[in-house]
Amino acid sequence: MRDDPAEAAYRRALVLVTALVVLVGGLWAVLTPAFRAPDEPQHVNSVLRLAYGGGWPPAGEALVGPAVDAARDQAALDTDVPGRHLDRDGIPAFVGEPPTPDAERGTVTGANALAHPVPPGTSTRHLATSAVDQMTQHPPLYYAVAAGVLRATGLAEARWDLQLLALRLFDVVLLAPLPLLAAAAVRRLSRSRAAALVAASFTLFVPQVGHILGSVTNDALVTLTGAATGYLCVRVLTGDLRPRTAAALGAAVGLGLLTKVMAAFALPVVVAAYLLASGPRVRRAAGALLAGGAAFVVGGWWWLRNLLVLGTVQPVGIPDRFPEAEPRGLWYFLRTVVTSVTRSFFGNFGWLEVRVPDAVFWTAAVVVAALCALAVLRGPARRATAVLVLQPVALWCGVLVNAWPDYAAHGWISAVQGRYLFAGLLALSAGTALGLLALLGPRLRRATPWVVVAAGLVSAGGLAYGFWGFYQGPGQSVADAAARWAGWSPLTGAQLVAVGVVVVAGAIAAVVATARFARVAPESRTARSASVDETATAPAASTPTTAAGSGRSA
Repeated sequence: MRDDPAEAAYRRALVLVTALVVLVGGLWAVLTPAFRAPDEPQHVNSVLRLAYGGGWPPAGEALVGPAVDAARDQAALDTDVPGRHLDRDGIPAFVGEPPTPDAERGTVTGANALAHPVPPGTSTRHLATSAVDQMTQHPPLYYAVAAGVLRATGLAEARWDLQLLALRLFDVVLLAPLPLLAAAAVRRLSRSRAAALVAASFTLFVPQVGHILGSVTNDALVTLTGAATGYLCVRVLTGDLRPRTAAALGAAVGLGLLTKVMAAFALPVVVAAYLLASGPRVRRAAGALLAGGAAFVVGGWWWLRNLLVLGTVQPVGIPDRFPEAEPRGLWYFLRTVVTSVTRSFFGNFGWLEVRVPDAVFWTAAVVVAALCALAVLRGPARRATAVLVLQPVALWCGVLVNAWPDYAAHGWISAVQGRYLFAGLLALSAGTALGLLALLGPRLRRATPWVVVAAGLVSAGGLAYGFWGFYQGPGQSVADAAARWAGWSPLTGAQLVAVGVVVVAGAIAAVVATARFARVAPESRTARSASVDETATAPAASTPTTAAGSGRSA
């Protein structure tokens, strides 16, 4: 780095952009009211069950424990926030409920953490959905790790709001590697440090990422394993056919499979990566088999067990929630699913009830899709990019196919949330950055600070929209909303201000660092070659130019 100022400037900028991504996720963790994220009470309940030795009951036989049930009441979860897209008749307003004082918030202990066990084989489908913890339809890895976090931090027996904040921050930690992996993947494919920084900042353009991954959810671990899978597939596509890379790739997929079925949609990407990689056919076949075997040993066995024992890949863990209805045709189904997935990918806060305007999410979707298409058609690593983008495409198709049977049989559309695509965030980050590189070429270096500025403004806009939607009632001032936020938060008003100051300082530092990076003279031809060689560590690995098409520097 002493001999290469451009490399030093790049690394400083990457660290600060990554820090900004983490800080924004942390701010969402303290901004979102308690349990106001999809299925958060059930996620927390499953963590507590494992923390207190309650095991992992069969799907549909786990109930919400008394501690979480009481916490939901103390958090006023059965109210409507002011930004809800449609107020419900007979449901009180969240802004009309006085915050529960800290001293009156319950403490989780061994006496109230666990629900009374249900006799094996007992159906819970007659119960209210709020009484059932459907998370045991998934494997337990995320919940076991999160339970370990509570035990390690001494928070297994603590106030529920402190536990909730600790678990949310744990998920933010799981988000931290994503921008680093995205940058590494793009740099390996394109040799462009500027494009790598754009890829690292991508999630700042998607406020829903900070909101969801700043809550308690098993999607946090699926997102991390999906990003690791995408990066390792890039290594394979650029000639890294070493057995240890194949084993690591299989382990990443397997850990995802031991978390949620969404990880299975990475398997076609792994196969395609080995099919299209450069190198002897025997080595490619051996790598694919090793990766597949590792994935099965680590986590794939869970789903085979479900199929053999239960007769289905994923059992249903929640009672029916919707009345029977008549299907309204294929076009209605497609239009509803596409709109719902797109909106909730970019910005449906809370339990999807605080919706960003249509123009916002449709514009964002068109821009991302256009840049990814440009990367596939004209980018520096077209074949590799096409394989990488296959991951979110497969996830999107999986959501569509999964939703159809219930719609055809019962007329309802469910399980169409955009967060199910988060396992493909690295691919979308890379596709967007490489598309922008194809569009701007060497000018991208000068544009990088402006991209980070735009990312910061979009993040700020998402946070402001969430603040309004959660806390600011009709006719109320920002000061009223801020006081309400402080009243509900486990942090004091002064601590919330300090968090905001740190985030703003992080944003300024990231912009300054990328501006300094942009002012550094473009690296020499020798430096460009070194930047590629340092990632291609396998003795027989080819450079991105050989394996994935010609590249350009920026």
